[in-house]
Amino acid sequence: MAHGDVTPQPVDTAGLKPVGTAWLKSNPYRGDKTAIHIGASGYNQNCARCHGLEAESGGIAPDLRYLPTGDEGDEIFLNRIRHGSTRDGRVYMPPFEGVFSQEAMWAIRAWLESVHVNN
Repeated sequence: MAHGDVTPQPVDTAGLKPVGTAWLKSNPYRGDKTAIHIGASGYNQNCARCHGLEAESGGIAPDLRYLPTGDEGDEIFLNRIRHGSTRDGRVYMPPFEGVFSQEAMWAIRAWLESVHVNN
């Protein structure tokens, strides 16, 4: 695992409409207040240790507040959270596909868009 041996915490997606098993290309929860609340919790329990509190990086991993909004950012986010990041045999971010549901991933993405900062 990246940055230490840390066990991912489950993300409770109760209250979100199920999205099915086929991977969506666009966030179905964009702007959804319930999803944003769930995503904030999921992010803080699982992502903040590397990407920083409130998505403001302290330098270990990218500052996710600058991830593009809309479909462009959705594609970047989904690829990275599903498949992780490995360079030169080193795991920089573990893959979360099979760990988090698609609903949990999109809820985290919805929250990230709510804290977006323009470059």
